[in-house]
Amino acid sequence: MGRLVMKFGGTSVANIDRIRNAARHVKREVDAGHDVAVVVSAMAGKTNELVEWCRDASPMHDAREYDAVVASGEQVTAGLLAIVLQGLGIQARSWQGWQIPIRTSDAHASARILEIDGADLINRFRERKEVAVIAGFQGINPQTGRITTLGRGGSDTTAVALAAALEADLCEIYTDVPGVFTADPRVVPTAHRIPRISFEEMLEIAATGGRVLSLRSVEFARNHHVPLLVRSSFTWEPGTVVTEEDPSMEQPVVSAVTHDTSQAKITLSGVADRPGIAAALFRHLADRSINVDMIVQNISHHGTTDISFTVPRDDVEASREVAASMLDTLGAAEVVTDEGVATVSLVGAGMKTHPGVTATMFETLAAEGINIEMISTSPIRISCMVRAEVAERAVQVLHGAFELDAPS
Repeated sequence: MGRLVMKFGGTSVANIDRIRNAARHVKREVDAGHDVAVVVSAMAGKTNELVEWCRDASPMHDAREYDAVVASGEQVTAGLLAIVLQGLGIQARSWQGWQIPIRTSDAHASARILEIDGADLINRFRERKEVAVIAGFQGINPQTGRITTLGRGGSDTTAVALAAALEADLCEIYTDVPGVFTADPRVVPTAHRIPRISFEEMLEIAATGGRVLSLRSVEFARNHHVPLLVRSSFTWEPGTVVTEEDPSMEQPVVSAVTHDTSQAKITLSGVADRPGIAAALFRHLADRSINVDMIVQNISHHGTTDISFTVPRDDVEASREVAASMLDTLGAAEVVTDEGVATVSLVGAGMKTHPGVTATMFETLAAEGINIEMISTSPIRISCMVRAEVAERAVQVLHGAFELDAPS
């Protein structure tokens, strides 16, 4: 018997029938004798609806009241799941983030978890075998006493952080796909489920377009050594285990091909080529909380250079404003934005010891007439920026070139 945290995403609790299905998964683990805490998202589409209500009420709404509104979606789901579990004869109680409490920073809409006190939940496990059903995505700032929300992927992060606080044996993430795949199955029908993957590989997949787990949740799991199991709430397939890298096992050269169409490229042309120019630009972007991914600076020509970088498409306008406000400071001629781009990435721990991966990637794309605009690498990842309209074709040919297609 162990201790589990089970997290159900929005599609898994989209209506009462699906909440009943989630309850059956919980009952299976309770019947096996495990202590169980459940973290739930809002019903599919509900958070987006609440966000739109805030925007309709006032485009310049108070962030604290925004959090008070959007946190309500998870609260509804938690209460409904607790009611269904009680109907199955299971001791269950719903909890909001502030009741546990989940203490966070005061960055409303993007708060970070500081501490979780799991003592009360552990006592209830011992005394009455009570299932805790917890509203994900939310917490409380201890200084202000206000509800906070954690931003995109916040329920995943809640689940992993709770698993760490409860010293759980496993954190199960239930979603609408049966695990982590070698590519998006909607793009590559021959993609197949990966039975086991390392935290480092999963971090790269999450950062380059894989939407199964949020990046923050994987970072938290790696830092706190929380093993994850990603599985479907609609099937009984075994899913994908995400855990520490096993040095005794031979790693595949490439584990997955990912793509991301949510990025945009910004180019400053005619930038003065002198020390401190790039530092000033990226400091101003950081001060606006804008995450920059790829960066390319061209070779200086007659004392000027071009700087290109990528940002999330949601941050294009803010990035353009920052760059435009600095044209005189940077000695730049103009700012050009390009939203018609995408990144295609290879991820695999085996890249560290296998030469030739980059050459094969470039040769494969060249054979398809796909031009590479920017390149970014890590020890276990290679990312190329291409035109958005050819991104899916790039994924397909790379998936085949590295022999990732499922056996027929």
